[in-house]
Amino acid sequence: MQFRHDINGLRAIAVLAVVIFHFNPQWLSGGFAGVDVFFVISGFLMTAIIFSGIEKNTFNLFKFYTARANRIIPVLAIMIAVLLTFGWFYLAPVDYKDLGRQVEKSAFFMTNVHFSKGGGYFDTAEHTKWLLHTWSLSVEWQFYIVFPIIILTLKKYLSLANLKRVVLGLFLASFIYGIYATFKDSKTAYFLLTSRAWEMLLGGLAFLYPWSLKNQRLQLTTQYLGLVLILASYIFISKDTLWPGYMALIPVLGAYLIIVSNYQQNLIINNPVFNHIGKWSYSIYVWHWPLVVLGFYFSLENWWMYGIPLSIILGFFSYHAIEKLHFPRYSSWKEIYKVKALYLALFLLGFGHFLKTNDGVDSRLPEVAKIANAEIKNDNPYDCDQPKLHECVIGNPSKINALIIGDSHANSLITSLSSIFNTKSEGIVALASSACPFIPNINFYDKKSRCPEINQQRSDLIASKKYENIPIVLVARYPGYLIGENDPDRIDLKESKPTIYFGTEKNTSHAELFASFQKNLTQQLCQLSKTNPVYIVQPIPEVGFNLPQRIIKNIFYNRNEKIFISYDAYVKRNGEIRTIIQQSAAQCQVKVLDPSLILCKGKECISEYQGRPIYRDSDHLSEHGNKLLIPMFKEAFNP
Repeated sequence: MQFRHDINGLRAIAVLAVVIFHFNPQWLSGGFAGVDVFFVISGFLMTAIIFSGIEKNTFNLFKFYTARANRIIPVLAIMIAVLLTFGWFYLAPVDYKDLGRQVEKSAFFMTNVHFSKGGGYFDTAEHTKWLLHTWSLSVEWQFYIVFPIIILTLKKYLSLANLKRVVLGLFLASFIYGIYATFKDSKTAYFLLTSRAWEMLLGGLAFLYPWSLKNQRLQLTTQYLGLVLILASYIFISKDTLWPGYMALIPVLGAYLIIVSNYQQNLIINNPVFNHIGKWSYSIYVWHWPLVVLGFYFSLENWWMYGIPLSIILGFFSYHAIEKLHFPRYSSWKEIYKVKALYLALFLLGFGHFLKTNDGVDSRLPEVAKIANAEIKNDNPYDCDQPKLHECVIGNPSKINALIIGDSHANSLITSLSSIFNTKSEGIVALASSACPFIPNINFYDKKSRCPEINQQRSDLIASKKYENIPIVLVARYPGYLIGENDPDRIDLKESKPTIYFGTEKNTSHAELFASFQKNLTQQLCQLSKTNPVYIVQPIPEVGFNLPQRIIKNIFYNRNEKIFISYDAYVKRNGEIRTIIQQSAAQCQVKVLDPSLILCKGKECISEYQGRPIYRDSDHLSEHGNKLLIPMFKEAFNP
C-alpha cells in the first residue's frame, strides 16, 4: 500500500484533539473523540494487512503479532520505565503501588478492563492514573489478537467475498451492541473492546469496500464532509454525552469518509505541520498523558502552556530515537524467544507486580510517614462489612448485649462498641453493609444497590424478636447520601450531589429530600424503639481528604497542607442533619450519641492522636481512631 498522506494528516487531527482536550477540556469539549478516529485508522490498516496477505496467501499470524509488538511496546516500555524511575523518588507508596498495578495490567494489555472497574474515564479521580491513556492501546491490541484469528478460522470455510460480508456483519452486530452497552453502563462500555470493535471494523470496511469516486471534486467533497463531522464532534460533544453510543458514529463516520475519499492534495490535511505530527502521533499520545497527570499531581497552574509543547517535543524525540529502531522480523513461533519486545513486556510485568505486592516500596519513606502509611490498612479485624445481610458476631454469641446497624461507618465503630464489654462472656452483633444506612423507603440513584433488599432483611430480623430488648446502635454516613461526596480525590466537588431518594421522589429539591429523610428516619426510630432501646450516632467528623496520604505527601514533598478541619466546617456540612437527628430521636425517645464531643475540641476537629492519624481515608475512623469513642459508648451503656 502506498503511503497515505490523508491518513497521516488524520492522525495529526486525532492526536492534537486528544492532547488539547486532556490539557484543557474547555477548549475542545469533545476532543476525546480523537481516540475514536484512531480506532478507525487502525481498523483500516490492520484489515488491509490481513486481507492483502490472505488474498496473496502470504499472511503470517506470528509475523503480524511481532510487527505490532515491535511497533507498540518499545515506546510504551520506555515511557513506563521513565515513570517508574520518577515514581521511585516522587510518588508516595499508595500512588506508586497503584502505578505498579497499572504497569502490570499494561504488560498484558488489559488496562482497559482494569480502568472499566473505576469511576469512569471522565471522573476527576481518574486524572491521577498515570497510565489511563493506555486503555486505548489495550483495546487495539485485543482487536489485533482476535480479529485475524476469526478471519483465518473462517477462511477455511468461506470465500473472500463471504469473509468480507462477515466483517460487515460483525460491524453491524458490534455497533448495535455498543449502543445497548453504552445505555446500560456507559462508564464500563467506554473502555471495552466489545463496545468499541465496530469503530475498527468500519475502518476495515473502508478497505474491503472502497469507494470509486470518479473525479477530484467528489473526492474533495467527501473528504470535507468527513472533516466537518470530526470537527463537529470535537466542538459540540462533551463528557456528558453517552459514549461510545450512537453519537460516536459522528467522528467515526467522519474518519471513514476521509479514508474512502482517498484524496491526497488537500492542504488542510496534507501539509508540512500535519505530516510531521502525524508521524509522531503515536509517541505524542503515549507521552502526553503522564505530563497531564504531572500537572494534576503537583497542582501546576497553566500547565497546558508547557505540557502541550512538551508532548510534541517528546513525541518528536521518541519517534526518532525509539520508533525508528528496526527490530529483526521473525516468521515462526519457534523464534518467539528472539522477540525483544516480549522481554520488555516481561520486565514491565515483573516490576509492576513487585510494586503491587510490596506496597509501593514503603521502605523509601521516613519513619513518621511509615506510621501514616500503615494506618491506611488499619481497619477492624472482623469481616463484618458484607454486600448482603450478615449477622456478624463479635465476642460470646450466647449473650448479645448490643446490635450495631448501618453502613461502612458502622463497621468502623464495631471495635469501640465491643470494647466496652467483656467479649469472653458477652458479645455484640454487627449488621453492616457499605453504602446502606438503615432507613426505610430509601432508594439509590445507582439502581444496582442492594440496600433496599438488605434493609428489608434487617427489618424482618428485628421483627422476628430474635434480639428483642437488646440495644440497637444506628450509625451511617448520612451527609454522604444527602449532600454528596466531600473528598476531592474521589469526585469532582462541582458534581457533588445526593445519591439517594425516597419512594418515587427521585427529582426532589434539597428541602423535599431533607423532609423525606426526617419523615423516614422518624418512622424508623419510632418503630425500632417499640421493641428495643435505640441509640443513634451523629455524623462522624470527616476531614474531606485522604488523611494518611496527605500526611505522607506533606512529609514526602516538604509541604504544609492542613490535616484537620474546623468545628465550624463540620457544623456547616452536618448542621441540618444533626438537627433532624435530634428532633427525630426526641420524638421517639431515642438516645443520641455525639462523636464530635470527643473528636472536636475547641475550634478544631482532631485528625491525629499520639502521633498517628485517626482516619484510614477521608471519613472512616481507623482502629486507632475509633478507640477514642469508647468513652461515648461506656457513658451511654453504663450511665
